[in-house]
Amino acid sequence: MRLPAFTRVSMYQKITIAILSLMFAAMMPSVAAAETLMQKIARTGVLKAGTSKDAPPFAYSDKEGKLNGYSVDMLTLIKEQLEKELGKKIQLQLIGLTPAQRIPQIVNQQVDIVCDATSFTWERDKKVDFSVSYAVTGTQLLVKSGSNLGSPESLIGKRIGVLAQTTNEQAIARAQPKAKLVYFKTRAEGYAALEKGTIDAFSSDSILLEAWLQQQKNPDTFAIVPDLPYSREGIACMVPENNSKFLDTVNYSLIKFMQGFVNGNKRNVAIFDRWFGPQGAVVLNRDLRDLVVETMQLVIEFREDIPKNDL
Repeated sequence: MRLPAFTRVSMYQKITIAILSLMFAAMMPSVAAAETLMQKIARTGVLKAGTSKDAPPFAYSDKEGKLNGYSVDMLTLIKEQLEKELGKKIQLQLIGLTPAQRIPQIVNQQVDIVCDATSFTWERDKKVDFSVSYAVTGTQLLVKSGSNLGSPESLIGKRIGVLAQTTNEQAIARAQPKAKLVYFKTRAEGYAALEKGTIDAFSSDSILLEAWLQQQKNPDTFAIVPDLPYSREGIACMVPENNSKFLDTVNYSLIKFMQGFVNGNKRNVAIFDRWFGPQGAVVLNRDLRDLVVETMQLVIEFREDIPKNDL
């Protein structure tokens, strides 16, 4: 039976509307995915930043439960640069993360950036992008004083505490594959295990070990070995891949800080000294302090100078 013309037109309209609805529904995820990180921050007015809860002086939860540290100060500087470029106030929302959470949270867009005590690795670089390095550290061991541990050969069969998915884990495994790696969720658990004697050593970044040791009532009970770290890595921020404009802002912020510090800018020197100065959270030995400063000088040497009126 042939339908009346008005009925056919009505059916065609319904079909057309249905098809268009499906097309728009299919297109919506693509439109959302096309938003860059810089555009998202401009739209929301929020910078979601992941950082550590137990990695002083880079990033840690203080007595009031507030996330604080050298890397948190870097995030504040990045936020300020974003405000300048976007012409609006930006809220810095800090989120405490474990090492294992960092990259998944970036990849899944739960955080926009991670700055803590993160080291660059080629494997990590496959999943995220890295900023320039704004500090340097290495992998060493915290042991009880009088221990003969230190050389790779001395680690054979020894119980070495590590955090999963860290460069420290990888460095010890490379230095001595026959060491027995014992995994902990937090550094505090690793330090406690060493004190109890359930592990022979705990591996972490040089500066983090120094920070813990200097806070102890009897620091002479422990030692950091070996003198020459098993690895040396630059500390940098991680950001989502393919967001070059945002990464440009991050790098500009960090280089501006480092150039200002090297040039003696009062605010920048105060930030550095709050964490690494003579009265800072960690009193770096001269060699380690010189290494951090030399790293800054090397990074800024191959970049165009920041204009004086922007420092």
